[in-house]
Amino acid sequence: MLVYDKKEINKLERKANTIRKHIIKAIYTAGSGHPGGSLSAADLITALYFNVMNIDPKKPYWEERDRFVLSKGHAAPALYAALAERGCFPVDELLTLRKIGSRLQGHPDMRKLPGIEASTGSEGQGLSVGIGMALAAKLNRKLYRIYVMIGDGENDCGQIWEAAMSASHFKVDNLTAILDRNNLQLDGQTEQIMSIEPVTDKWKAFGWHVIEINGHNFKEILSAFDSAKQIKGKPTIIIAHTIKGKGVSFMEGAVGFHGKAPDEEQYKQAMIDLGGE
Repeated sequence: MLVYDKKEINKLERKANTIRKHIIKAIYTAGSGHPGGSLSAADLITALYFNVMNIDPKKPYWEERDRFVLSKGHAAPALYAALAERGCFPVDELLTLRKIGSRLQGHPDMRKLPGIEASTGSEGQGLSVGIGMALAAKLNRKLYRIYVMIGDGENDCGQIWEAAMSASHFKVDNLTAILDRNNLQLDGQTEQIMSIEPVTDKWKAFGWHVIEINGHNFKEILSAFDSAKQIKGKPTIIIAHTIKGKGVSFMEGAVGFHGKAPDEEQYKQAMIDLGGE
């Protein structure tokens, strides 16, 4: 059993909290955005950018770098915050989110911002992009790994399952998908809109190695990513059980904050919840 340094875990927890504050502040300043799914993904993205992935902020196009594709592109504020905290661009630029001329569009645009590996936001496409990257790595005999985050509402898309079948067929064991299982999508609960359960059995049936975790527990998150690296001959999906709006009292489990910015009073309360101003 892997043992993780308590100081490292605490460091990641503090970084994730900082990223959550950036998310709220950027969306509030923009007056629009998607806080719920950004907050649910914050711990997972923090683990990737500050522990798991091999990247160099000073060399965003380094050929040997690991790649991350945010298929659920509406959670871009979480990705932008992680990139800024990692040193890929100035933190102050986060407040330009969704502004005209900003590099920080409502959905990630790889043509505008170094560190973005794929332009995403049209649901269902990111996993296919990640498979292409994984196959390229194998063909070129490179050791870098590919990570793709998908939303649970995104599992309604047929392309996700076509990609799942392809990844298994081509044995892309250098690919790890992360399912942000927060149980909510734009219009309500995933199981009421289009049930994806039993989701674990479905991914197993498609030939994937499946790991289920608490997506807010860094020991479980790091253990899952470490385990995924050991799997040979098949892709891995980490089904991360999360809370939409995690960290902000009135946003937790609230479908209304899928794509709505907080007002001034809500912003103040959110920052208090996160230990900010």
